[in-house]
Amino acid sequence: MPLPPAPTKRAALLPPEAYDAPARSSHKAARKLEAAQQSGPIPEKPQAVDFDPRLGGGEPHLEAYRDSVESYLEHVAAPTPKKKEKAGAEPQPAARAPRKPKATGPSKLFVLDTNVLMHDPMSLFRFDEHDIFLPMIVLEELDGHKKGTTEVARNARQASRTLDALAGAQGADISKGLKLSGTGHTESGGCLFFQTQTLQNHLPASLPQGKADNQILGVVQALREQHAPREVVLVSKDINMRVKARALGLATDDYRNDKTLDDLELLYSGSLALPPDFWAKHGKTVESWQSGQHTFYRISGPIVPSLLINQFVYFESPGEPSLYARVTEIRGKTAVLKTLKDYGHLKNSVWGVTTRNREQNFAMNLLMDPEVDFVTLTGTAGTGKTLMALASGLTQVLDDRRYTEIIMTRATVSVGEDIGFLPGTEEEKMGPWMGALDDNLEVLGKTDTSAGEWGRAATNELIRSRIKIKSMNFMRGRTFLNKYVIIDEAQNLTPKQMKTLITRAGPGTKMICMGNLAQIDTPYLTEGSSGLTFAVDKFKGWPHSGHITLARGERSRLADFASEVL
Repeated sequence: MPLPPAPTKRAALLPPEAYDAPARSSHKAARKLEAAQQSGPIPEKPQAVDFDPRLGGGEPHLEAYRDSVESYLEHVAAPTPKKKEKAGAEPQPAARAPRKPKATGPSKLFVLDTNVLMHDPMSLFRFDEHDIFLPMIVLEELDGHKKGTTEVARNARQASRTLDALAGAQGADISKGLKLSGTGHTESGGCLFFQTQTLQNHLPASLPQGKADNQILGVVQALREQHAPREVVLVSKDINMRVKARALGLATDDYRNDKTLDDLELLYSGSLALPPDFWAKHGKTVESWQSGQHTFYRISGPIVPSLLINQFVYFESPGEPSLYARVTEIRGKTAVLKTLKDYGHLKNSVWGVTTRNREQNFAMNLLMDPEVDFVTLTGTAGTGKTLMALASGLTQVLDDRRYTEIIMTRATVSVGEDIGFLPGTEEEKMGPWMGALDDNLEVLGKTDTSAGEWGRAATNELIRSRIKIKSMNFMRGRTFLNKYVIIDEAQNLTPKQMKTLITRAGPGTKMICMGNLAQIDTPYLTEGSSGLTFAVDKFKGWPHSGHITLARGERSRLADFASEVL
């Protein structure tokens, strides 16, 4: 792109100081001359092509470069100037080239299915610079699902309110498309189009035209013919819908923006094995000191950038002492490691429970730390998630008096056919869902063998009085003060439900989220889009949270083998 034309006698107005400008300004002028040469032929400037200020050169090269700039400026001064310069302003030898926009390729036109909007009401703003098209039948289906108190009905109402806000924005014109950035979502650069006229399609006669899915497929086919060669893509959460679209030769894709991770192997595990040569590389610069029962190590080296706050590290090598520590501080290129308390020893048992493996000891250190407000535990069946959470909760409620009571809740999603309505109060209705609580309390009640039958009965009564079972359906608006909250089966929660529960925490409250990501029973929820995965990924590295993936089952050899082979 050539320089903008300058007023007459621009070169004559150049002051002598301009010729002594540093190499940077000359370099910009050289870049400008090269850009102008690419955009069109300009006579008498071969010297500027051969001259490169970055190579140094001498006075002869500089004089040739000055002559080339003067001849070029005289050449571009001939046309009528498009921009007027201010009177008395000192002109520059070359103007700064405008910044080129990022090459993002041609924008696509995405046709959204109804289930995408009901799954994520904010999906309209997740397509960057691409445009979105909504068929009329999608608005009809949204209207049909807006009544009720279910999550789908709430999402349908939210999507309708979003569409109304976009249509009511200042200067909005439905016929020309609604700017998606009109409601403050600046990351969306595309437009929203509604179906305002009948579109002719050529679907096979075997597809019934009255079905909503087939009407959307007809709209996609008509848009592809109308906007060719622009790419028109159908976005749907319905697998059968995508299969039919591919059978008709239409481009289609799943809505993946709700997924926190595409691969569960990338999920933060909470622990890191130190390399075998760790002490050889970091041993010379390690500082150590003692504080109470813990030893602290300050390390610096190539491993520090890969560490996170409250991440556990361990070093195990034959013939060398083992190290189990937690990262407590990261400052610049150094990190501080703090050794752990061994809850596997009987003298450190928690409510009679001792840890049986490395990951359980990591988890117990998080559960018993008052500075950690949010703990997430994942693992297969039988890894001891609920037992450890209850044992540490009872110790801190009844013995340490750190919290006033334990509140336990879980997602009421059944594995198979629902058994219908349950009688009784809220706690009685939640009773059948809390079988895991009863099983673990039975184990914890047997740990005190010296109290006798009456003593154990009194202990069980005391425990029951300090544990409250609550339903998630009535959590909105509540605030928990000095409570120990356990959220079981958290893998069945959506990210929105997880946010609702975590934001209930008041001063002095600790929240424990547990779940097995391999056992998700909620429809349309996967390992990557689960609320538990969402919480683990968003909270990693926060100084008051921690996560551990429990790898080894301790329930029974039958349960361990079933988890591996089934």
